Amino acid sequence: MDKKAPVNQPVAHADLIATYKRAEADAAHKFGLIRLVATKGPKAIQAAMAAAGKAAKRRDSYARKLAELGVNFKD
Repeated sequence: MDKKAPVNQPVAHADLIATYKRAEADAAHKFGLIRLVATKGPKAIQAAMAAAGKAAKRRDSYARKLAELGVNFKD
C-alpha cells in the first residue's frame, strides 16, 4: 500500500496560478518584442512572432488547467 501524503490543494493551486501569471507576463513581453524588432527585418519579425505564439500557447494551456480546477482569470 502506498502511503504518500496527499497534496495540499490550495498550495498546488497557488503554484499553478503563479506559473500561469509568469507565462502570461512572458507572452505579453514577447508580443511587445514584435514591435521592437519591426525595424530589424522580416526574419526577426517571424522569429518574434513564433516565440510569442509559443508563449501564448503555454499561457493558454495553464489557463485551461486552472479552469479545470475551477479557477478562472478574466481578461
